[in-house]
Amino acid sequence: MISSQILQNTLDELNTITRVDFILTDVHGNLVASTVQEEEMPESAIVQFAESPADSQVVQGAHFFKVFDDKKLEFVLIAQGASKDAYMLGRVAVSQIQNLIIAYKERFDKNNYIQNLLLDNLLSIDIYNRARKLHIDAEVRRIVYVIETKYEKDNAAMEIVKGLFGSKPKDFITAVDEKSIILVQELKESEGYEEVEKTAHMLRDMLNSEAMSSVKIAYGTIVDEIRQVSRSYKEARMALDVGKIFYTEKAVIAYSTLGIGRLIYQLPLPLCEMFMKEVFTGETPETFDDETLATINKFFENNLNVSETARQLYIHRNTLVYRLEKLQKSTGLDIRVFEDAMTFKIAMMVVNYMKFMEQNS
Repeated sequence: MISSQILQNTLDELNTITRVDFILTDVHGNLVASTVQEEEMPESAIVQFAESPADSQVVQGAHFFKVFDDKKLEFVLIAQGASKDAYMLGRVAVSQIQNLIIAYKERFDKNNYIQNLLLDNLLSIDIYNRARKLHIDAEVRRIVYVIETKYEKDNAAMEIVKGLFGSKPKDFITAVDEKSIILVQELKESEGYEEVEKTAHMLRDMLNSEAMSSVKIAYGTIVDEIRQVSRSYKEARMALDVGKIFYTEKAVIAYSTLGIGRLIYQLPLPLCEMFMKEVFTGETPETFDDETLATINKFFENNLNVSETARQLYIHRNTLVYRLEKLQKSTGLDIRVFEDAMTFKIAMMVVNYMKFMEQNS
């Protein structure tokens, strides 16, 4: 429903332009907006006019008009003065208010439509029928970003996103939960993932600096049809969750870069537990101390290069070899060998996944 403040601003602008005073009431004569100070409302006259078949009428030296919302009587507008000019300007005001009602209603309906589209709450036929009624193109390239804010209902972050994209009629900004903002962006034919990545980083930088909000942003894949938007949303949502488990240092993450983390995320916990028992004959990664974990991570960062890892850890090469041999004895895996290193890396990711699932269960 359109707010009283919007209607008041509209009447004020019309009054400034036309020098005619306007009063807007509901069908029961209750004041909604007015450019007249301390005017006594002719409530009985308004009610009688609302119940009459006439669309406009001169009552008590003023023009009364009916304002409809899709054939339903919504307001009564009073243009003060009985002249032809007052009648004409009253008609202009009625047209303006009715167009505002349609615009705000459509805006609300579009938001509702996008939310249901993202959550797969629409049948295929409804997706296209409603898109046509709301003047939303069905076959254009789109992508979905999920922006997770640090605080619930972060209004400052929402306003910044609206400020950046709200003026673009083909982009949609909405929310389906308390802690995230969803941006559905239309892309030009020339725009690809490079531009999408730049947009995501721009959003992160703006929100971190302007809203003082530490955000994480994920995005799905580019889709070509309106019915595929929910898929891009699910991909972005998965990317956000997978990023929290395996890529904690990243503030922006794309679904297409999840790699093996995406596969592990979809594994059932019993299968993960079975895998851990089969891989490790002795110690498991969750029992390692910080020094051992730091050594392993640095070794992987340097692509199993012993000399470079020792240099970056500021230790002798033989010290690193000793640590790796000790690790092999305790776990049964020699991470200097590619196959064992790959198994070990996957196992560590599985451990992180299991911890995440336990904490969020």
